[in-house]
Amino acid sequence: MNIAKNMEIIFVAAAVIATATSFATAAPARAIQVPADAKVAVVAQADIQMPVVTVTAKRLTAAEKAAL
Repeated sequence: MNIAKNMEIIFVAAAVIATATSFATAAPARAIQVPADAKVAVVAQADIQMPVVTVTAKRLTAAEKAAL
């Protein structure tokens, strides 16, 4: 059997075995447990005004653009 001729098949088989092994030995993810009587915190309030930034500037003329 010529190993160089079948190297792609050997690599793919090794990758499949490694992937299956990693999934088989992986620890299950821990579930997030929240008590049933937990109070809900207020995250945002509707009456707070959001700050708005307005940027104003004059447009450059063609001569000013050429100078840059």
